[in-house]
Amino acid sequence: LISSTNTNLGMRAGKGSAYEGGVRVPLMVRWPGVTRAGSVSTTPVIGCDVYPTVLEMAGLNQEAVDGESLVGLLKGGKLKRDDLYWHYPHYHPGGATPYSAVRHRDWKLIEFHEDGRAELYNLSKDPEEKVDVSASSPRIQRELLAKLKAWRERVGAQMPTKNPNYDPAKEMRLAPGG
Repeated sequence: LISSTNTNLGMRAGKGSAYEGGVRVPLMVRWPGVTRAGSVSTTPVIGCDVYPTVLEMAGLNQEAVDGESLVGLLKGGKLKRDDLYWHYPHYHPGGATPYSAVRHRDWKLIEFHEDGRAELYNLSKDPEEKVDVSASSPRIQRELLAKLKAWRERVGAQMPTKNPNYDPAKEMRLAPGG
């Protein structure tokens, strides 16, 4: 029986959101002679890691590309980095608002750009992101927010800006049933 419903296995929110339900997806690799069949890694990776991985597998130059090659990880080693960053400076039809996020080991900080609030989660204890621990872990929140801001500066991340022509009243009139 094939279900027509989509699931994110209890993770919070969905596609486009900053929460695990919007960003956590499995990555499966089959590389005969290199990866062991049935092996599992819990190391978080990100989509921009795929390109440098393929380049290294093909023996090509990886200079000046985003991400980190996963070849060492696929051969049983570890990645060089402890942090993953992502930046979503626009709105998603599913309801997500502009945000940036950093994951440092088990910690994940999400900064929402509409109101500047930052949420902090310990994913090893709370993979469903039910409890924002910002208030009980202010030092970790400050450190991760500083890392996130420094990364955005380093990569020249484009920040959202207000649209001077946006009229919320007009939007309400155009909305179905409005």
